[in-house]
Amino acid sequence: MSVTGTGLTVNAQACATVPETPTGACPDDLVRALRAEVRRGLDWQRTADRVAAALGDMLPEPAALLPARLRRGNPASYQSHLLHAEPDGSFSVAAMVWLPDQVTVIHDHVAWCVTGVLQGNECEEVFALADSGAALRLVARNENPSGMVCGFAPPGDIHRVRNCGDEVAMSMHVYGADISRLGNSIRREYTLPVIP
Repeated sequence: MSVTGTGLTVNAQACATVPETPTGACPDDLVRALRAEVRRGLDWQRTADRVAAALGDMLPEPAALLPARLRRGNPASYQSHLLHAEPDGSFSVAAMVWLPDQVTVIHDHVAWCVTGVLQGNECEEVFALADSGAALRLVARNENPSGMVCGFAPPGDIHRVRNCGDEVAMSMHVYGADISRLGNSIRREYTLPVIP
């Protein structure tokens, strides 16, 4: 649904959507560690920080998550594969597979998010609203190589991610929402102009 004249698309589905049932597997010990951190009931940023630390200590190999055919990528778009959705809806885990130069739209999220790069290099551009919300300003560029784990929480989570390497990239994403029910973690897409 587009919000007229705002440069925003609310609850958009243009980003990769995930199936309602898992297409891969998340290691049981990792699910238990993530569950323990989420159940602490901390604020979103502290939850993201603790989940990032847990994921960083247990970052799995790509082959442990997805079969080879799903780790190859798809020329049409980056792919998101559900690995786990917590029954109470408190968090979910997905694996994303990106061919070189595949990119998300500029977007923000419905809740906290943690990402861990398993293979390849992902580049992230972080934006802030500018001109009283009529534009975006680029505030950071981050290169995230294999092994990098980071977490963030709204507000201040407007970003765009791309595979900036020359091989297939794969990353693991933990969201503070049930993406099996929502379809993805996107709250809004931003089509506002980007100013220097």
